[in-house]
Amino acid sequence: MGRVVSIVYTPRGQATRPEGHYARVPLDVAQLVADRGIGGDVKARPGRRQLNVMVAEVVADLRAEGFHTAPGELGEQIVIAGVPAGALVPGARVRLGGAVIEVTLPRTGCDRFETIQGKPKASVEGRLGVLARVVTGGEIRVGDEVTVERPTDPPVSDPPE
Repeated sequence: MGRVVSIVYTPRGQATRPEGHYARVPLDVAQLVADRGIGGDVKARPGRRQLNVMVAEVVADLRAEGFHTAPGELGEQIVIAGVPAGALVPGARVRLGGAVIEVTLPRTGCDRFETIQGKPKASVEGRLGVLARVVTGGEIRVGDEVTVERPTDPPVSDPPE
């Protein structure tokens, strides 16, 4: 059984692209809003990229390789532990506390990631977690239980962004 180990977001009104780091603020509790993301987050909007989710065990591996991995430093919003990274495939549904999200895409690095980390995005290919959308909104807390349901049907696709 997995658990939520970190939640971060970028509150409205905060600079969204500060020099040398992501604009992320840690939370103990967050409200996930259906078809939006984290309530109050500047990234909250419809589409397939509502949340950036990573697995703690992969974050630990990246830390050992010299990456900056404090909450939000890899660009993630939610970190979960005790769930195999391979279980987070497109279409998988993940229950986090009182909310359900659906994995939509593997997450890739970007130029901003390279600038912040000082390492090429190719060095993390396939290890930056996944993007997801909120299917059922609800409260999540650090420490909440996480369960994954592997997809039985093809994932629901959103219109192109």
